[in-house]
Amino acid sequence: MIYSLIGNYSLILGLIVGLVLFYLSFKNFKNSNFLNPKILTFTFLQFFFVVISFLSLVLSFIVSDFSNETVFNNSHTTKPLFYKISGTWGNHEGSLLLWLLVLTLFIFIFLLRTKNQPVKYKILTLVFQQLIIVGFFIFLIKTSNPFNYLFPVPEEGLGLNPILQDPALAIHPPILYLGYVGSSIIFSSALAATSLKMISSSWAFHIKNWILISWIYLTLGILLGSIWAYYELGWGGFWFWDPVENVSLMPWLALTTLLHCIMVLERKSILTSWIIILSIATFTLSMCGTFLVRSGILNSVHTFANDPERGLFILIFLFVLIFLSLFIFFFFHKDERLNKPSFSFLSKETSILINNWFMMYFLSVVLIGTIYPIFLDVISSEKISVGPPFYHKLIIPFLIPFLLMMAIGPKLKWIKSRLNDKIYLIFLLLGSILLAFLILKNFNQNFLINTILISSALYLFFVTIRDFFIRKFENISQNIAHFGFSLLILSILFNNLFSSEIITNLKVGETFDDSKTKIIFESVDQKKEKNYDSIIANFKIQSSDGKKDKLSPELRIYNQPVIATSEADIKTTLMSDKFIVINLVQNQDFFNVRYQVKPFMLWIWISVILISFGGLISFLQKRL
Repeated sequence: MIYSLIGNYSLILGLIVGLVLFYLSFKNFKNSNFLNPKILTFTFLQFFFVVISFLSLVLSFIVSDFSNETVFNNSHTTKPLFYKISGTWGNHEGSLLLWLLVLTLFIFIFLLRTKNQPVKYKILTLVFQQLIIVGFFIFLIKTSNPFNYLFPVPEEGLGLNPILQDPALAIHPPILYLGYVGSSIIFSSALAATSLKMISSSWAFHIKNWILISWIYLTLGILLGSIWAYYELGWGGFWFWDPVENVSLMPWLALTTLLHCIMVLERKSILTSWIIILSIATFTLSMCGTFLVRSGILNSVHTFANDPERGLFILIFLFVLIFLSLFIFFFFHKDERLNKPSFSFLSKETSILINNWFMMYFLSVVLIGTIYPIFLDVISSEKISVGPPFYHKLIIPFLIPFLLMMAIGPKLKWIKSRLNDKIYLIFLLLGSILLAFLILKNFNQNFLINTILISSALYLFFVTIRDFFIRKFENISQNIAHFGFSLLILSILFNNLFSSEIITNLKVGETFDDSKTKIIFESVDQKKEKNYDSIIANFKIQSSDGKKDKLSPELRIYNQPVIATSEADIKTTLMSDKFIVINLVQNQDFFNVRYQVKPFMLWIWISVILISFGGLISFLQKRL
């Protein structure tokens, strides 16, 4: 009870401090010779109040205070301590409080780390950021208060959805939110710089750090979500174009495009309009993701809420931010076409611009595939689902020139370049085509498109490897990120082409044999844990090459709430995963068994880590 009171009053005090900051900011803006020390003090005070509020919610979960409605709906006395703590943000109210915590933290750090920037720029960035923060305060207090009181106090809680009780998903939201919220600083900074006509190479150098921070965390957050879906949901894959997966991918695509545009702006005063639009779009897409997930519009295992009132608030708030940002853009930004910037076709900035077009095309495909079913349902009540075939057919053909430009672009010089001395690029391309042909020569399905696609990915792979040995530490961050991306595409392609699957029904003691794989259902064990009962099925897998593996997938029946989940057993090797999952067949004495061999799964995870590591090196290089 006491923790909820402290948390609730801390939220109110944080809101009041936000309003005070508006007053101090406008007052300081008139006298901008120096930043009023009170602004930094009150910014820290606001962050402090949100920390107190967040810790109060954490403690409420730890002690199982069921007088708190959020705790009652999302916890249980039998839940392990780790999942009690992670349950703080494994729900709608707590996740938004975490959003608010990161928002206040980032603006405080921003003010601390921008001592050399103009005072008016810092004040305006604070004002725009506070507009977002105050909006979240009002949203939390009015529609999603995590400290609502229940009376009479229940003796037991309803518990947290078991699929959310997982280590990967416990840390997935905080890391993902660091990426989302990082884009808010980019948004606020871009609006402030636009208002003051400060969009320049010096501003690009300054804001690039924040873009990198947001991009790194967003990449890692998506990775953790993908790993969790792979082993926890029993889907046996890393990406299913689920709507909630898509709403995290869209800001990542926009942020990646923005990162490359900033590199151009650092060297040439061009693409300023495009950079402002991307800064606005990145945060808008992050907010759109929040709206879609919180409104209950999307039907997904990832969604937390089903409350139209909450979704309507976020939608109105989003429209206000979009209107404000577009007004500032059109009113204050000078059209760069008046400066008549010149582009040479064979230049690094042109290659970046071309790939930006491809990135925006990919983003548009994902956006249409995610939003159109919702739009159609609203206007006609007709329900459709957009699955992987839609995305694959629209994205894969354009992925080929995209990969080729990624390989060639870094070899070009700024402003103007030549390819006369780049004969090795032709030889590497021919070698990549030959290798792809040899890999797929006995593969009949979509032979031509797969050969071209794999050869394009191999081309980028070999070019980046060559750069490691030839250029050594020159552009090492770029080389690592591009190498990681080429490895990711190759791993995904080989995974899709060479995966195999067996689905069958088996009783204990039965065997499945298709001459390539023998599955022996040896026994069943039962285990009782604190908050669930477990059925463990023991299988012996024998492949045609004589290799034997023992795999033991699990069924868990949780007691609060009463939900059955399937826990896959995965044997990971360097080159492939052996994945098996079981499900009970209602009113039958056999199990449904799904066994998959998934090549290159480990390399998919490694490649994304390499991409993030490339961004981290770039960030550290800028700080040194």
